[in-house]
Amino acid sequence: MTSQQNTQTMKPATAAKKLGVYLEATPAEFQEGVVSRAELAALQAEPPQWLLELRSNGPHPRPVVAAKLGVSIAGLARGGVTEALTTEQIEGLKAEGPEWLLRERATQAEVRKEAVRIKEKKADEAAQRS
Repeated sequence: MTSQQNTQTMKPATAAKKLGVYLEATPAEFQEGVVSRAELAALQAEPPQWLLELRSNGPHPRPVVAAKLGVSIAGLARGGVTEALTTEQIEGLKAEGPEWLLRERATQAEVRKEAVRIKEKKADEAAQRS
């Protein structure tokens, strides 16, 4: 009995998400094909020039923009940022320091503090039960 190994593939959108790049900015051959797990691993291990350029200068997808600005994706939407931004645009926003960005950063800081508080509380409760 022989088992045939099927190559697992993913849509370009999934691969772009895993690579942390904006799909519409990738080369046409990447957007039009399918990506195998082996190809994805190769792209991650030895990124081609186009991937290095996208990661460095953008345009970046919203999760990356949010992380670079220190806000949530919902915070980006509340601030009116719905499109992919380049690194230059992100740096410009940081330099401007619009009110929505300052407010969302403060909100994100509170969320992180609360998450730490809850984690510590659960750890204390677990220690008391032991």
